[in-house]
Amino acid sequence: MFSFVLSSQIQHYMKKIVLVFLLASISFVINANDSTKFSLNNQVVADADNAGLTLPSGFGALIAADNLGRARHIVATKQGGLYVKLERLVGGKGIVYLTDANKDGKMEVETSFGNYIGTGIAIKDNYLYASSNEDVFRYQLDENGKVTNPDNPQRIVKGLWDKRQHASKSIALDNAGNIYVNIGAPSNSCQEVDRTKGSKGMYPCPILDSAGGIWQFKVDQTDQGYHNGVRYATGLRNVVGLDWNQQQNKLYVTMHGRDMLYTLYPDMFDTTVSAELPSETMYEINKGDDAGWPYVYYDHFQKKKVLSPEYGGDGKKAGGEKAIDPIAAFPAHMAPNALLFYTGNQFPAKYKNGAFIAFHGSWNRSPLPQEGYYVVFIPFENGKPSGQWEVFANGFSGTEVVKNPRDAKHRPCGLTEDSDGSLYVSDDVKGTIYRIVYNAK
Repeated sequence: MFSFVLSSQIQHYMKKIVLVFLLASISFVINANDSTKFSLNNQVVADADNAGLTLPSGFGALIAADNLGRARHIVATKQGGLYVKLERLVGGKGIVYLTDANKDGKMEVETSFGNYIGTGIAIKDNYLYASSNEDVFRYQLDENGKVTNPDNPQRIVKGLWDKRQHASKSIALDNAGNIYVNIGAPSNSCQEVDRTKGSKGMYPCPILDSAGGIWQFKVDQTDQGYHNGVRYATGLRNVVGLDWNQQQNKLYVTMHGRDMLYTLYPDMFDTTVSAELPSETMYEINKGDDAGWPYVYYDHFQKKKVLSPEYGGDGKKAGGEKAIDPIAAFPAHMAPNALLFYTGNQFPAKYKNGAFIAFHGSWNRSPLPQEGYYVVFIPFENGKPSGQWEVFANGFSGTEVVKNPRDAKHRPCGLTEDSDGSLYVSDDVKGTIYRIVYNAK
């Protein structure tokens, strides 16, 4: 009798266990249809349409946040948060802090702060750095990666040129207590009258004293400026994308090339050449380097530096013998707005230590279609490209052919790597944040 009762109780409990397991299985199957749920190995699952993006096999994408405003550069915390710098204030604030409280892959605005617009934002050693178009600020982070002094940051740099054209101040930090700030040249090619047919190029170019290069400052000093900063590199028309390569312990940058070869010099260049040249370029930077602007530009067809027509060039004459050569070159006007060296482990091995570049997209490639509006990848080995660049993520624009920038629904602008190795991409049209993951088995 006792044995029979015990056996019945065991059967009763076994039935309960089976029922719980079945309910859990049903719940998993139902939730699996929700494209933003986590899978069993705790990886974020892509949206069913990959957020509208075209990606290599095995990759997926989801929209992590949307409608944030003019989202420029972004930076992820090691705790999983995301700081977004805005080009226009939203609710009087220019920095948005996002978190994913319920871990569903979708991020929510936790707070916003900073009463200034801008592009640059970065994290180093428990500090958040952010730039306006004139100044650079530093905020303290707590153990959760949250800013502790949102209304009282330390201003470490002030009074940089802001002349509206190429005004954004992108930033990167090294491992020795220095911050690098792009100061874009408020000029196309340093003419006496900017962007004017027949106007001569100024020699020497007076702009280079205060812009058209990268300046180095200390991270722990206040109110630095031109008087105590170091002009680290010059001859760089406008660098929006820059990153410190941890493997090489060096600065790398991408430069926006000049415009209007045909408009200013129709006797030397036709519209097609002007649409394809000069190259957008990527450089490995050492202290004291000169990339040659405005005196030369790079031609990826001829594979050489060419003397600018404002300084006696004809489209063929070489120049800039003392200027550094780019390590990579791209078609004209595509606007490389972010550079990131990938150090994570989620993506396949070919991506390790390689470079991702976000191309914002062109406005002046007519009569050819506009180009860019995608993220590309360049494999690297020992600090140099080890293969050709390739389009990694496309489809941001929402249309196959972009005839006018206003046709683009989204334009890539910022890049950052999450602590899990996924890649975030910001869009400064609608303020969409994309998250790209690798889920192949």
